[in-house]
Amino acid sequence: MVELKTPGEIEAMAAAGAVVADALAATRAAAAVGVRLVDLDAVAHDVLHAAGASSPFLGYHPSFAGAPYPGVLCLSVNDAVLHGIPTAYELREGDLLNVDCGATLDGWTGDAAISFCIGTGSEEDVRLLEHTEAALHAGIAAARPGARIGDVSAAIGAVARAAGYGLHTDFGGHGVGRTMHESPHIPNDGRPGRGLRLPPGLTIAIEPWFLAGGRDAYRVDDDGWTLRSADGSRGAHFEHTIAVTDDGPRILTTVS
Repeated sequence: MVELKTPGEIEAMAAAGAVVADALAATRAAAAVGVRLVDLDAVAHDVLHAAGASSPFLGYHPSFAGAPYPGVLCLSVNDAVLHGIPTAYELREGDLLNVDCGATLDGWTGDAAISFCIGTGSEEDVRLLEHTEAALHAGIAAARPGARIGDVSAAIGAVARAAGYGLHTDFGGHGVGRTMHESPHIPNDGRPGRGLRLPPGLTIAIEPWFLAGGRDAYRVDDDGWTLRSADGSRGAHFEHTIAVTDDGPRILTTVS
């Protein structure tokens, strides 16, 4: 069931989203050569704790995973693009890091992700990052009242195809509100004019993830969580939680 939010509830979600934005900014500032992924997870944990927020990631146990998630961040490096577990891996020069974070504050949740290179990124990685982030903003721009989910999906997919990147409709965007994952599902490719019409009050996460190798195949590590490209090519992932309003889409996962 799709739950529409009141203006007051959207403001409460924006407060949770601001905590997510702060945690992502702190994580990015701390990410450097030699820093361990578990140390970055601790940085985000401290931001959430200081804000009085909890993590919807920590202890999350969907049916596809063999064990509950052990961190407050998903930290995916290079050919890993989604759901990477915080480990003792030490970041290296040129690594491509995807960081996904959620926060629940006063019963409302925000969810967002960023990707960036450690030190100086290659031209190929910079191009991948630019196009994946552009797809996020294309999807957000399409999320206007009266549009349909297919319009958002098609806007994302068009960027990937034009750039020659692999994309998949698994693990796309989703509704957000009182919990991290609500209806509807927002695939990262689709046909315009199809699917649920977007009403004011709908709150969703839009999250393109692209694979540089041009193929859409992926595999999951033995940890049951970390999703990697099947061909070893690098991946990028960007996400914002937004609200559909009468005035157009409003990004909720920014610093207030």
